[in-house]
Amino acid sequence: MKIGIIKEGKVPPDKRVPFTPDQCKAIEQIFPGTKVYVQSSPIRSYTDDEYRKAGVEVVEQLNDCDIILGVKEVPVQDLIEGKKYMFFSHTIKKQSYNQKLIQEIIRKKIQLIDYECLVDNDMNRIIGFGHYAGIVGTYNGFMGYGLKYNLYNLKPAHLCHDKKEMMQELQKVRLPNIKIIVTGNGRVANGAVELLGAMQIRRITPFEFINYSFREPTYVQLHSNNYNEPLDGSGWNSQNFYKHPEKFRSTFSKFTKDCDLLIHCSYWNPAAPVLFTKQEMRSPDFHISVIADITCDINGSIPSTSKPSTIDEKFYGYNPITEEIGMPFDNNTITVMAVDNLPCELPRDASEDFGKELIDKVLPSLIRNLDNDLIERASITKDGKLTERFNYLSDYAYA
Repeated sequence: MKIGIIKEGKVPPDKRVPFTPDQCKAIEQIFPGTKVYVQSSPIRSYTDDEYRKAGVEVVEQLNDCDIILGVKEVPVQDLIEGKKYMFFSHTIKKQSYNQKLIQEIIRKKIQLIDYECLVDNDMNRIIGFGHYAGIVGTYNGFMGYGLKYNLYNLKPAHLCHDKKEMMQELQKVRLPNIKIIVTGNGRVANGAVELLGAMQIRRITPFEFINYSFREPTYVQLHSNNYNEPLDGSGWNSQNFYKHPEKFRSTFSKFTKDCDLLIHCSYWNPAAPVLFTKQEMRSPDFHISVIADITCDINGSIPSTSKPSTIDEKFYGYNPITEEIGMPFDNNTITVMAVDNLPCELPRDASEDFGKELIDKVLPSLIRNLDNDLIERASITKDGKLTERFNYLSDYAYA
């Protein structure tokens, strides 16, 4: 079997890769008879020479490969007919900007396997870059807090060589006794908690967060049951919340009078209540001054996130009185970080972590057919049509 690593062609370019040079060689050793080829690229975080030094063949074209892997969407003009592709397609929510992509994939009879759709038997995602989104987003949150109050100046993560250098930067951080909230308990939140742990910031309970003061910076990790309640006054039921989020109201306001920095990592269903409203943000009791919205749901669970920010310009200001976007560190604005491609700031580390998961959890099914259901569940298209699981995309894909 021949595996090809595509040159990322989406604009703006993404420097991440599915496999590092060492991982490419490891694949050939773990799966005898498998050969990995890397399409030459001037922009990826691992250079062509690094792949060559690891003994990986660098080529101009991948036409002879059986499986072609990338990170972001493959440009329509670069798709090779009849191949098996694996990348983040951003089509399963009927994204209008990728409609031509899915239509061309069907026309060219390509089997599209989407990383986002790789799920276990319980429909839980098994792979993703979320952990690094949590790490980098939290780092950016502290970067923004330092700039807002002129406490310290962190080097931007994307200018650090790797995670190790970024973590060394955190030694500059000097915080007063602020209170920090992390929402969620998935991959993204785990990344945030990892960084907070590395900074040795004290973890407290939701009760302590609301009722006690501390002489050091502290953080609390909130789950859905901590800031939502049923409209009918019944007891909390997680299954009911995830099935019928519209039947719940937010109680997050009980935390906002004590919170200085919000690190939002929780998945949000548009049918669910927002964390807080624009009206609540105008209250004198609303104390949050910096929001690291790692989820980056535009006009979603965090009302101040009206647009994404960028890696080069990570922050903007939200004026809760006028509801307008302004300068990020003005006294009358709340500082917002809403970068929607955070793992790109540490492309080498994020790629290594992602590639390891691919090798451990996906390649045995892809190459040895050990769990063919895994690949079938993640296949959006096959043999020139949508697969059964994704027939709901018919009006989008066949239009």
